[in-house]
Amino acid sequence: MYLKIQKKKIPIQNCSTFREKFKSLKMVIDPIDYGIVLEKKKIINTYFFCQKVDVIVTNKEYQIIKMYQNFKSEKIRFNFKGYYLFFFPLHTCSSFQVGDILPIKK
Repeated sequence: MYLKIQKKKIPIQNCSTFREKFKSLKMVIDPIDYGIVLEKKKIINTYFFCQKVDVIVTNKEYQIIKMYQNFKSEKIRFNFKGYYLFFFPLHTCSSFQVGDILPIKK
């Protein structure tokens, strides 16, 4: 699974188990060049993230409901309407707006 933005492809890792969801991007010190997707996650939790990320919340059809650019670590936000939660490297979602559909390829 990957996200296609213009000529760039960003690979996306699917975190499905509890352990993978809990670990996600915690204690990753190197700059990331991939994305992470969490399903059925109701809380955006960036505690112990060592870098800023872009966060996108979508529904089941990958339509953007909320978007947080340059989201700092040590923050919590509640997400009651979303189904998928994406974490991307900084400045990845600058070309998207709320209501757009993410170009996810499998």
